[in-house]
Amino acid sequence: MTTLTILVTGGSSATGIAAARALGAAGHRVFTVGSDEVRIQAAASEAGNGVTPLVCDLADLGSVRALAEGLHSRGVDGVDGVIHLVGGWRGAKGIEDQSDEDWDAMERSAVTTLRNVSRVFYSQLEASPNGRLAMVSSTAASAPTAAAASYAAAKAAAEAWTLAVADGFRRMQAEEQHSAAAIFVVKALVDPAMRAAHPERRFPGYTDVEDLAAAVVGLFGEPAANLNGQRIVLAK
Repeated sequence: MTTLTILVTGGSSATGIAAARALGAAGHRVFTVGSDEVRIQAAASEAGNGVTPLVCDLADLGSVRALAEGLHSRGVDGVDGVIHLVGGWRGAKGIEDQSDEDWDAMERSAVTTLRNVSRVFYSQLEASPNGRLAMVSSTAASAPTAAAASYAAAKAAAEAWTLAVADGFRRMQAEEQHSAAAIFVVKALVDPAMRAAHPERRFPGYTDVEDLAAAVVGLFGEPAANLNGQRIVLAK
């Protein structure tokens, strides 16, 4: 099996830990990225399998460029995968009380971080024989509610950006598709801590973080032409 170099952004979350652990167990070189040094170091330690923690403010383009330069200084010639797991949630009662603060927060976490990471690492992903960009979206993007308007709109924008990246790969690889950008769609995610805190709940329709992690690993075993521009629905 080919060992690939993969970035897991939003690596401090339960989802990030699960994805980094699964990718490391599959034999890949994994760098997990977060904005808080203590949290990302703890997350990398929990993931194990040689996962390396990196600190970066992904909402700042200059910081993401510095991240790429730092990887190069570590001897990383190119990144083969970016698994973008930066999340966030803001809700309200309806349209009238969707605050600017909530919108700014959602735009920053869901859209700006994705734009920065994909722009900085696009050429590396396009050059890789196994280039993959993946993000996690929500069923709310295609079925928005008034209460979740800001959240749904930001997720929809992130999906559109990812599909645009997919189009870029498609145009540059017309003869042989080897890079792909894809979207995982979930209703919500559940992890062991959530189950332990609420043993009475069944979490209907939720996707377990371990199932998402397995799907992430599977991206690198599936032909790019089958993945590029796809919305992979994991919601149950």
